[in-house]
Amino acid sequence: METPPVSPMGEKDTPQLQQQREKNSQENLDSIIQIRQQPGYPPTETLDLGMSLDPASHILENTQGTEKLVAELEGDSNKFHGSTSEMPEALQASDIWYCPDGSFVKKIIIRGRGLDKPKLGSRCRVLALGFSFESGPPEGWTELTMGVGPWREETWGELIEKCLESMCQGEEAELQFPGHSGPPFRLTLASFTEGWDSWELETREKEALATEERARGTELFRAGNPEGAARCYGRALRLLLTLPPPGPPERTVLHANLAACQLLLGQPQLAAQSCDRVLEREPGHLKALYRRGVAQAALGNLEKATADLKKVLAIDPQNRAAQEQLGKVVIQAKKQDAGLAQGLRKMFG
Repeated sequence: METPPVSPMGEKDTPQLQQQREKNSQENLDSIIQIRQQPGYPPTETLDLGMSLDPASHILENTQGTEKLVAELEGDSNKFHGSTSEMPEALQASDIWYCPDGSFVKKIIIRGRGLDKPKLGSRCRVLALGFSFESGPPEGWTELTMGVGPWREETWGELIEKCLESMCQGEEAELQFPGHSGPPFRLTLASFTEGWDSWELETREKEALATEERARGTELFRAGNPEGAARCYGRALRLLLTLPPPGPPERTVLHANLAACQLLLGQPQLAAQSCDRVLEREPGHLKALYRRGVAQAALGNLEKATADLKKVLAIDPQNRAAQEQLGKVVIQAKKQDAGLAQGLRKMFG
């Protein structure tokens, strides 16, 4: 049984306030759903690994060299490109902000007003200057909606969203990214509409948003972008993990799909963990067993890989992918045993 919502001061909402809140939530959800630009969703069944990819290093994954950025940002402000309409106050420690994952460092040039920051669903009016990615944000003024839209899957999308989450209205900042030797990029948050935290959403709203993310992830995977797909599946899972246990069955498919992306991205340890989550709920899930077997083989855990692949073949003896992978694991195990025997002969011979 659900308890009545409680205000920040600890008072229970009145029926009138609760009714208004539900109306606002529905309007917010409707506005999010309408933002989708592509009609219809693709099927979102568990993905097959019918593609190959040699993932290159990505700026989002580069967490080294952050310390060097601070020295660059603390240098002469005249080095920064562009101009401001007012002189910034003396630089303080609070004017330098490190993104927790090390993907960028932000220097505040003009402080914003108030304490509020953009949240999920906030429509932000943004000025972006100097971004030089192959697919960067539009130069000049643009509007971006937090948590919604295909712009988040671009190379620059997640970086911009992380930065906006840390900004107040009217704030202007310079951004520096590891591996980028040019002048800092400039981002200004002119205004934003009120959004909401995930805990404020109703169960049906979270599930609807998770469905959006899942559909977009499947689109990106089939378009050959497993990195963007992984971000979508991760966001969908974070929404659904806030629901009471056992949670919706979609979590199983999302973990399985995430494992497929992680294998293609060369992340076998993460893929094995994602498969574990699937198999905790469905011990006989064929694709999770197969993908965990592939991941364990990549990690050199050949006995575990063999066990998983044999389970797949026990359920589906005609599974050619599992047959081929098991054959590779057997050959790999023989080479490993031969190398070990040769080492022992040299040691004791």
